[in-house]
Amino acid sequence: MQKLRQAIIFFCFAIATTFCMAQSDPVFRWSVTASGFRFFPDIEYQKTQGLSLKLDVIVIEPLNQPRPTLLFIHGGGWVNGNKNETTLASLPFLAQGMNAVNIDYRLANQSHAPAAVEDCRCALRWIYRHAKEYGFDTSKIVVAGESAGGHLALMTALLSDDAGFDNECAAQEGDVPLKPAAVISYSGPTDVADMLEGPHKSWFATDWFGSAANRADLARRLSPLNSVRAGLPPVILAHADRDPYVPYEHATRLRDALTRTGVPNLLITLKGPIHGWALEQELSVQEQVFNALRKFSILPSQPQAKSSH
Repeated sequence: MQKLRQAIIFFCFAIATTFCMAQSDPVFRWSVTASGFRFFPDIEYQKTQGLSLKLDVIVIEPLNQPRPTLLFIHGGGWVNGNKNETTLASLPFLAQGMNAVNIDYRLANQSHAPAAVEDCRCALRWIYRHAKEYGFDTSKIVVAGESAGGHLALMTALLSDDAGFDNECAAQEGDVPLKPAAVISYSGPTDVADMLEGPHKSWFATDWFGSAANRADLARRLSPLNSVRAGLPPVILAHADRDPYVPYEHATRLRDALTRTGVPNLLITLKGPIHGWALEQELSVQEQVFNALRKFSILPSQPQAKSSH
């Protein structure tokens, strides 16, 4: 009950903070600071095609204490959205003693696939390279996202370093392989080719790929289903059984492939025609997510205490 109460408190705080964000960004910054966190907004993590890609960092003091860290990726069908719309998604994770990084990436009108995947990999590389500065525990990085962000989270975590999507941020001398401790996808597509052709074809998927001549092969390479192999980090999926945008079978097919390969996984099934967040089921979903992260030894059995200053 204590954990549930804590989740409810943070859920109410999230609603209040949403109002604050709508009124004044400084108020949001104050509310985060007053809660015992430090907020570092709009840090440039990559510059490409004349665009400055930015991220926000929210950390628990002291910064020299490494903590499990969330990398959160917003959704929007690869065609819209921004990091400011999903800042609140990190609050339940902060309550569990985690730091959080919330990112922007190139959308379809800025650059077609695979640009968004490459950007998310760059953001993950940035976390590794700035771990000591912000207190990121690189052995306990959790990549998460909702909708298209769920797909990008899966790709960011499951890709191998030699998959050919790290050209924007190639490994330098001293860099270690990118291997998150877990990945969470809320309603994310797992078979991109299925959304380019056939009964599940979607305009946002076709917009993301544009008119590329090799899009069938690229879609195959950008589908999490085709990255399944032994040794992957644990995968947590939350997906509605009547999702109106991404078929539920995307989640079940990935679950089955992971299970056959021996990769730890959990599928949380939401009920109804829901895509992304489901407020009436959110507390239950988050509790199951955090129980899984504790099972995978990413979170301690109890949330870490925040600094008193």
